[in-house]
Amino acid sequence: MKKKLIAGNWKMNGTAASNAALLKALLDQSAGWNCLVAVCVPAVYMAQVQGIVEGTGIALGSQDVSAYESGAYTGEISAAMLKDFGTRYAIVGHSERRQYHGETDAIVATKATRALAAGITPIVCVGETLAERESGRTEEVVKRQLAAVIHANGHCISEIVVAYEPVWAIGTGKTATPEMAQQVHAVLRAQLQAASEHADRVHILYGGSMNAANAEQLLAQPDIDGGLVGGAALKAADFLSIIAAAK
Repeated sequence: MKKKLIAGNWKMNGTAASNAALLKALLDQSAGWNCLVAVCVPAVYMAQVQGIVEGTGIALGSQDVSAYESGAYTGEISAAMLKDFGTRYAIVGHSERRQYHGETDAIVATKATRALAAGITPIVCVGETLAERESGRTEEVVKRQLAAVIHANGHCISEIVVAYEPVWAIGTGKTATPEMAQQVHAVLRAQLQAASEHADRVHILYGGSMNAANAEQLLAQPDIDGGLVGGAALKAADFLSIIAAAK
């Protein structure tokens, strides 16, 4: 059985001082962790965090990756550049990128391809809005979003991580019930199994306001392989509680 993966998404938060303090608090308690742990940090702090976590039980992740390999794309950061900093994971298609930066399913699929080509595991985010859920389109939406990545990456699809993040539960304090989350995870699992004989390698994370209070119940579901954690990843005690729940 594969170990669960708990990945923290710091979003646009942190300072050099607070990053160092948070990581020290985590690493001081890292003995005996029974899961994989990663932190996806703002690009300007990649070098700092690499220096702190290298050789420890925490893997380094980025919050995005460019759809381009290199060239005249001001402000973009390529997969090759991320690899230079020992990056293990890259979030692609987060709902905030889709909403605020107009990222389409096709762009997300290309970003996943770029990450895979550089030996970086893309954490592919899928999820529905409140309107889509209320109109009964949850399954249609998440399957469409994942299908684009499957189509673009073929036999490499078993090398990705998928994160189900119901958009209506991100940063709102709302969360899907464990049963609601499991239902969608099961749909995604079946879709991956239809695409690859190695689909069981794929971690499917829950990313809708997982916190210290609900992590144990969510992580007990058969198709929830970990969490993509937002706000709770910025508080050492909360993040450690979630890690402890990932048995």
